[in-house]
Amino acid sequence: MNSTAQVRAKFLNYFKSKGHAIIASAPLVPENDPSTLFTGSGMQPMVPFLLGEKHPLGTRIADSQKCFRSQDIEEVGDNRHTTFFEMLGNWSLGDYFKKEQIPWMFEFLTGELGLDASKLFVTVFRGSPDLGISRDDEAVMLWQAAFSSKGVDAKDIDHSERDGMQGGRIFYYPEKKNWWSRAGVPEKMPVGELGGPDTEMFWDFGADRGLHESSAWKSEPCHVNCDCGRFVEIGNNVFMQYIKKESGFELLPKANVDFGGGLERMAAAVNNDPDVFRIDLFDGARTVLEAASSKKYGANEADTFAFRVVLDHVRAATFLICDGVLPSNKDQGYFVRRLIRRAVRFARRLGVSGSVVRDVSASFIDVYADAYPDLSSKRDAILSALEMEEGKFAKTVEQGLKELKRVFEKTGGFTAVDAFNLYQSYGFPLELTVEELQRSHNLTVDADVFRAEFKKHQDLSRAGSEQKFAGGLADHSAETTRLHTATHLLHQALRMVLGDHVQQKGSNITAERLRFDFSHPEKMTPEQIVKVQELVNGAIAKDFPVNFELMDTEAAKTAGAIGLFEDKYASIGGKIKVYTVGHMNGGEWFSREVCGGPHVSSTGELGTLTIQKEEAVAAGVRRIKAIVSGTITA
Repeated sequence: MNSTAQVRAKFLNYFKSKGHAIIASAPLVPENDPSTLFTGSGMQPMVPFLLGEKHPLGTRIADSQKCFRSQDIEEVGDNRHTTFFEMLGNWSLGDYFKKEQIPWMFEFLTGELGLDASKLFVTVFRGSPDLGISRDDEAVMLWQAAFSSKGVDAKDIDHSERDGMQGGRIFYYPEKKNWWSRAGVPEKMPVGELGGPDTEMFWDFGADRGLHESSAWKSEPCHVNCDCGRFVEIGNNVFMQYIKKESGFELLPKANVDFGGGLERMAAAVNNDPDVFRIDLFDGARTVLEAASSKKYGANEADTFAFRVVLDHVRAATFLICDGVLPSNKDQGYFVRRLIRRAVRFARRLGVSGSVVRDVSASFIDVYADAYPDLSSKRDAILSALEMEEGKFAKTVEQGLKELKRVFEKTGGFTAVDAFNLYQSYGFPLELTVEELQRSHNLTVDADVFRAEFKKHQDLSRAGSEQKFAGGLADHSAETTRLHTATHLLHQALRMVLGDHVQQKGSNITAERLRFDFSHPEKMTPEQIVKVQELVNGAIAKDFPVNFELMDTEAAKTAGAIGLFEDKYASIGGKIKVYTVGHMNGGEWFSREVCGGPHVSSTGELGTLTIQKEEAVAAGVRRIKAIVSGTITA
């Protein structure tokens, strides 16, 4: 049986023998493409060349491209969805076309991989007479000739999902299934856009491997594009041969071929097992997780779901960190953090009591070492980042459970509003709240109420940010926001070192530095400056959450807030916004201040604060100039 590494190598070697240059995978974070966070398909890095730019290595290209699809996070748990995958691809950039590509692909699948031709099925483009685009009869004839060479009769069917398979092997589908362009279906393509029909290949795992006996599918007719689990798409040939003109669609003088096939799904077909998590790439990691949980993969549906989430998410996070994406609260880093924390949660469902993410990741690094050597060279950094994030989440869980217990003991219950406050103050996920309440108290939480509270919080934040903030900020960029949040820590640290007489007298903040004026009668000593820096950077290192509450003036003062209580920019609906750096509702906190400006989500985003200068401004008023450099969690 071919290993997954052998499937990858056979593909690349096969197309190398057909005159293709083999290129390395592009990074998971697109280069020079701000329109998307991740490389989500094998075609994505090739778009400039498909649209006419000349590739430096010629007109025949092949590769195995790393891909990550953040939108599939919630889909993971079945037998075929993964967020990270490799897409095998070959391209003709104005060179060969259908009569070469279809026979080559059939030869690769049945010859190189040894797949049984009688278990392969194909879909093609039905055509659109209204748009003047004919159906792809040429592709059908090429497929029929290929199947015939293996003694397989390939009947073509104009497919209707109501009629099931109808004894067919090649199925005509409409443009929503078998057409590719960046704009989607032909009707949505703008003038000048390129597109064309495609032909997809499916592997039949057999009716006994599908879900037709379940109540959801037993009365439904089966077809290759249904979701019953019997058929899985293993590749797609896109024939980019049309250009949209004002008058309609015209054939290109030189058309392109874009093939993409999921490596993991091809390996599953070779195994003749529809569960991609049983291919050899997952063997080591699955064994690690089985040992840590004392459970067996496949023993029951709920545990198997959890196994798949942990395996997928750790693998994806490992590759993303290797490509330079560290866990954080924004952009790509947000998804890495979400993957890791979701993996930890599902590991807990399996009964894993200690740390396991690092060991699962180490197994993936070992199995991918030959194909992606940078995983080995960055091994320590990858494992350290995973371990650090898992540790942070463990603290979040510990603090959240204590707060949940405190609220329950105080009130005798736990509402959806309590659940949202727990999420807002501690980052404690709703799912963990639900699990803990169900386990300990046989209670449930109204998720709709939770979502309503979340939306209310978003609306308040938006209302506050829409007001002009005249607090000396040059703009609301990310860097300026970081420095503005740092002034809260600086203000509090000055009061702790110099005394409660310290009050803010003004500030001026740009993307490069902060300037903070405060009341104090004398020059600070070097020792005092060092102590203030240490306090600020200590708070940053704790990665405190930063959140606000709307309070009336007296409540804000009682809560220990400092600042201008009449600040009109922090006022919403007669109340003032009070930002807490740290945990609200009885948890540890460092700073609490009235403010209406933009803030980071947690102090770990700030980096290291350095005081560059301390000087006099006026009688009784001092000024500090400072910068922040680097980041801790991002």
